[in-house]
Amino acid sequence: MEEMIKLNETTESQVTEFILIGLTNHPELQGPLFVVFFLNYMATALGNLGLIILTSIDSHLQTPMYFFLRHLAFIDLGYSTAIGPKMLISFIVEKNTISFDGCVTQLFFFQIFITSEVFILSAMAYDRYVAICKPLLYMVIMSDTVCWILVAISYLCSTIVSLLITIKLLRSSFCKSNILKHFYCDSLPLLSITCSDTREIELIIMTFAAFSLVSSLLIIFISYMLILVAILRMNSSEGRYKAFSTCSSHLTGVVVFYGTLLFMYLQPQSSHSFDTDKMASVFYTLVIPMLNPLIYSLRNKEVKGALKRVFQKLV
Repeated sequence: MEEMIKLNETTESQVTEFILIGLTNHPELQGPLFVVFFLNYMATALGNLGLIILTSIDSHLQTPMYFFLRHLAFIDLGYSTAIGPKMLISFIVEKNTISFDGCVTQLFFFQIFITSEVFILSAMAYDRYVAICKPLLYMVIMSDTVCWILVAISYLCSTIVSLLITIKLLRSSFCKSNILKHFYCDSLPLLSITCSDTREIELIIMTFAAFSLVSSLLIIFISYMLILVAILRMNSSEGRYKAFSTCSSHLTGVVVFYGTLLFMYLQPQSSHSFDTDKMASVFYTLVIPMLNPLIYSLRNKEVKGALKRVFQKLV
């Protein structure tokens, strides 16, 4: 590997392609990993696409909760597709390369979707707070206009952040090497091989990451604290159990997703171990998008009822 890196060192100010190290250097693992991640991506695509279609066509699922869930499924499908197919190809080709333009495109869309998920998760937490704590005003507070505004803000902010980071990286010079110690193009691996001054872009990434993660986590924390108080005041044990069950599922997804993001981005570049980062990245780029349809919908009686109605119509 050291010889390979030396051969790919360059004195040019720009490179035309990057070599992705991938998940493993062991050839005997390429085949099994291809099968595992092919099944993973198929489950992710079918689960999230099915959820998008189901929440769009079933009249019983036209509520704010399923509106946000539909966009969460779209986002999960988006960033898993930005990463998954290219990674699958890497298991079957001899030399795992990605063009400079392809790398920039992957980085741009991945950052849009991953940042959007942060905002959508906080919007979902606020929606649950209103539903449990202010049920009589739920449809007034969470009107169609409010829901669309929250989603539009999520996409707009994530696009602006992604554009800024991508443009800054485009202006950098990659003259150390064209080897990326990762399985997709991300900002931190790219920063490790640039010979430009990275202080400004590191500050931008850290600032946006801290603001997005901390603000959204704060919304989620406050929402669930108020939900917890409301649940404890319920007289019905069945109602408390249902609410606790819903919250625990959501919080499980939130802990895994935010935990890996905080681990990845809220630390100095010099402290990063790329092998560890790759394992963390697998969770939030490939595993979480596959689990979200299960966590948020398939355990839900309303979604099961909608699936039954769809099958009955087909039959």
